[in-house]
Amino acid sequence: MHNVATTTGSDKPVFFEVEEHEHEPGGSTMLGFWIYLMSDCLIFAVLFATYGVLAGAYAAGPRPDEIFELPLLAANTAMLLFSSITYGFAMIAMQNRNKQAVLLWLVVTAVFGALFVGIELYEFASLIHEGATPQRSAFLSAFFTLVATHGLHVSFGILWMIVLMVQVQKRGLLADNRRRLMCLSMFWHFLDVIWIGVFTFVYLIRVI
Repeated sequence: MHNVATTTGSDKPVFFEVEEHEHEPGGSTMLGFWIYLMSDCLIFAVLFATYGVLAGAYAAGPRPDEIFELPLLAANTAMLLFSSITYGFAMIAMQNRNKQAVLLWLVVTAVFGALFVGIELYEFASLIHEGATPQRSAFLSAFFTLVATHGLHVSFGILWMIVLMVQVQKRGLLADNRRRLMCLSMFWHFLDVIWIGVFTFVYLIRVI
């Protein structure tokens, strides 16, 4: 790189680069996505901390062991864990340049994700029907905020997955699409890790 000085009408030197550095296409995408995930970690850390502080504030309302159904939650957890496995199969197919297998496993992953969101919405509807609404106590407010935030992330991931399926179907496994699939893979596995924390800290410990 060479720095060249020139002058303007006001005789002030202006420096500019004659030769720029070469950058690998998309080279900063993964770094940027890692930064995004770290910011998401901070959001969930705050929500976990808030729940930890407010988890015992029932305000004469229902307690966790009175409203949480562990068998249903275990099935819901299995849906998300299975989706993580199937997304791994999609990544293997991507490495093998098998477009149809990638699309197949993405569809299976999206179905598992949709089942997870559906069971979560059923849980919310059941709790609200029983009177366990977010306004009932600080515990329920913190619970709904944390779990719903994770559910919104999963819903966004499913939408992202559908968009990627359309792109892969139309354009194939180009470098840009492979990079996007890798970013979504990190996001999806990140949601799995967060949910394990939710299931353990919010549900399992409180019920047991």
